[in-house]
Amino acid sequence: MNDPLPRTGAAPEPPATPEAWHARILGPVFYPSAIIILLLVVLSFVAPDASETAFNAAKAWVAEDAGWFTILAVAGFLVFIVGMAVSGFGRLKLGPDHSTPDYSYGTWFAMLFAAGMGIGLMFFGVAEPIMHFADPPVGDAQTIAAARQAMRITFFHWGIHAWAIYAVVALSLAYFAYRHGLPLRIRSSLYPIIGERIHGPIGHAVDTFAVLGTIFGLATSLGLGVIQINSGLNYLFGVAVSTNVQVALIAGIVLVATGSVFTGLDRGVRRLSELNMIMAVALLAFVLVMGPTVYLLQAFVQNTGMYISNVFAMTFNLYAYDQRASWLGGWTLFYWGWWIAWSPFVGMFIARISRGRTIREFVVGVLLVPLGFTFLWMTIYGNSALYQVMVEGSTQLVTAVSADSSVAIFQFLEDYPLSTLTSAVATLLVVIFFVTSADSGALVIDMLSSKGEEESPVWQRIFWALLVGMIAIALLIAGGLSALQAGTIASALPFTLVMILMCWGMVRAMRLEMVKRTSMRDARIAPVGLGGGGDWKSRLRALAHNPTHKEVLAFLSGQVQPAFEDVATELRKQNLEVRVEQGEDGRVWLEVGHGEEMDFFYSVRPTPYAPPTFMLEDPRRPRRDDDTFYRAEVHLREGGQDYDVMGWRRDELIHDVLDQYQRHMHFLSVVR
Repeated sequence: MNDPLPRTGAAPEPPATPEAWHARILGPVFYPSAIIILLLVVLSFVAPDASETAFNAAKAWVAEDAGWFTILAVAGFLVFIVGMAVSGFGRLKLGPDHSTPDYSYGTWFAMLFAAGMGIGLMFFGVAEPIMHFADPPVGDAQTIAAARQAMRITFFHWGIHAWAIYAVVALSLAYFAYRHGLPLRIRSSLYPIIGERIHGPIGHAVDTFAVLGTIFGLATSLGLGVIQINSGLNYLFGVAVSTNVQVALIAGIVLVATGSVFTGLDRGVRRLSELNMIMAVALLAFVLVMGPTVYLLQAFVQNTGMYISNVFAMTFNLYAYDQRASWLGGWTLFYWGWWIAWSPFVGMFIARISRGRTIREFVVGVLLVPLGFTFLWMTIYGNSALYQVMVEGSTQLVTAVSADSSVAIFQFLEDYPLSTLTSAVATLLVVIFFVTSADSGALVIDMLSSKGEEESPVWQRIFWALLVGMIAIALLIAGGLSALQAGTIASALPFTLVMILMCWGMVRAMRLEMVKRTSMRDARIAPVGLGGGGDWKSRLRALAHNPTHKEVLAFLSGQVQPAFEDVATELRKQNLEVRVEQGEDGRVWLEVGHGEEMDFFYSVRPTPYAPPTFMLEDPRRPRRDDDTFYRAEVHLREGGQDYDVMGWRRDELIHDVLDQYQRHMHFLSVVR
């Protein structure tokens, strides 16, 4: 059976020879991932129609036949991560007990937001509420009820479920890497389940799934981003909206992103994330102040209330009675697939910036802080857009968004002052989100496909950045937004199974760690004088000795029973009813009667245990009956106390009985 608690620094990766160009490559992950992605790119260029058909068939199967599994799994991830925070596990740190966070709260929150869903908020902030308003899954379109439903659905898709998915992966990575010294890779989360085999084919397969999911998640974000950048350039400068232009934009921005890859996490992604947060907040404040401010604040409160009151029912809604599988696949399952496919990247990124935080602090921060900003963003943009349509009669916004969702934010900003400037800022925001996603994603994929923890060669990071751009181009050629959705949903399903195993592994490891903490805190240590009046060598021999059944029985008769008799004699002088008896199995107990109140009971029992493997002469041979050793364990009325008194002197036993009796008397005084 595998030890569910990883050993610190277990099986480190062997150092590679730095001279060879391929020295840092982890071949079993790098080559399969690169080959699969390159094949998909080639097929998309050679046979775009067939590729589009294959992607759509995969999307239909996942939505119609496996949608229930994805919905149930995502609900389970949310329950799991909240349970981690409110349980005793929440006190554990993501790192040694003395560790402190690497980043301030402000920087941490900015990096969480920028890495998580920045491009998506820009793309869907106006588009999704308007699209649900114009074509709701249930009820009549373009009504007040449709507007309320549109915001409720938008909040649901961008709500706590997305961050729960990210948190599961990030928590697992940070816990095993920073607390137990395992590599910062997806495979490490399976150590409690498969042990050292994480360094073999199973671990390579898990990391390969993570690389593929990350690439598809990134490609989806980059594809959405470049479509919106193209629309912004069309609005600002009249640049044609076409696949060729979008391909050129991807190529150009990916090349820019590789420059940020050189600078690393602290100098590159960190600075861009903070800049993007400032610009995003400025644009948000502009719309809030220049728009219907009071209405937006009212809508924010009401939207949040609707979300909280409906989140449980919406979590499990598969539209089984409405037969809206196509709507579910195009929206909810697309989002769930996007978040899951995106989670290896975001999880790795969040893990790297969260070292030193407690699990409870981590979960609260990851779930709630970005969520509040996301809800505010969706309310200000979504409800402002609905206000334009419903109150100001701007029906052209619905028409434009229905025709091309990528123009939504630019069409929306036309009704505000300085529309050219704000549209330029929005376009720049998407570009920066594009860059931060591309370079962060390339770094994460590179970590998963490299040996060791040292920095890998520059060419390797450039390779992954370019490959992510190529798969985004391929998906655009193979069907645009529909292909992006299909590829994301299909690639997420295998990694959902990996995430379930990650949850299982975390529970096993954390449970064992909490048991260890509790047992160390509550353990009754043998008195210092045990086995030789303070001689530490005698004490060490006693610790290493495994007593036999005969030895324990002799101890119970020769030491424990006489000690109990001494205590009983003194207690009887206090007019208490006391019994000392020995059972057929050798156990000895002392019972003190207290009339109508609860009696005191203290027993020492011979308890058998199998010795650890390292204590056997030959660990490979089967265990025999004579391998069993025994402990003299203390039991009270409520059960075993999990400590051994074998070898204690008579006066030490008496003091332990009196300690427990004093606790019992304190209990009686409290309940009287």
